[in-house]
Amino acid sequence: MVIGFNHSGVVVKDIDKMVEFYRDALGLTVMREVDSIAPAEGNHTGIPGAHRTLVFVGKPEGEHVLELVHYVEPKSPEVHRADRNELGAAHICFDVDDLKTLHEELVERGIEFVTPPIWVETSAGLSGICYFRDPEGNFVELIQPPK
Repeated sequence: MVIGFNHSGVVVKDIDKMVEFYRDALGLTVMREVDSIAPAEGNHTGIPGAHRTLVFVGKPEGEHVLELVHYVEPKSPEVHRADRNELGAAHICFDVDDLKTLHEELVERGIEFVTPPIWVETSAGLSGICYFRDPEGNFVELIQPPK
């Protein structure tokens, strides 16, 4: 039985650019960095001899972290999911405390949103939600829980 969440991972092309985005634009903390070289017979990735740079970002008080995975060798193929409704497509979702301000800051950084924040009045208060793509095209969802 599953007892909790550990991490989610996304393969990235430019590890420095992606760390900068998730750290500086979204306010996550680099929790740890790993230089991983699989043995010739392979490891859990199923890619013998793979050399990866792994950077885990998150919130120090949080349980779940995001693993940014950069394949040094073999290089990742130039393929990317085109849309949210494709089979196997994924997204990352973060709770935020001030969606309006974060949206404005990300727009100033050149981030293009699928929609502006959409606000819904619930019995618990006003809640906001929106999607955008990170610098490498991965979908990110932001939710401001009701206040």
